[in-house]
Amino acid sequence: MISEKIFELILRNGITQKEFSEKTGISQSTISDWKRKGTNPSADKILKICEVLKVTPYELLGESGTEPKQVDPELSAANEEEKIILEGFRNLPGRQKERILGYLAALQEER
Repeated sequence: MISEKIFELILRNGITQKEFSEKTGISQSTISDWKRKGTNPSADKILKICEVLKVTPYELLGESGTEPKQVDPELSAANEEEKIILEGFRNLPGRQKERILGYLAALQEER
């Protein structure tokens, strides 16, 4: 069940349910319902959940019984500057990410 994987990853990441709620924008009562009622998050929340828990959607939604793997930020950043940029980007809301991507595209056109 997806919600079980989420709670496992919350523990692995060393964050509280309250912190998870704040980072994802999902209410604490909704998160509690996942545990209490055995429900799963809505599809529109999956990408934000994966971003906060540092897993891919495939890893989170994969076959039951497969253990999700955490994404190691060191593997995706060549140096400290890239790591700062990646972590900052991952923590931005969707609209701000779009703005960054647009700015990056404009910079690349200038070359």
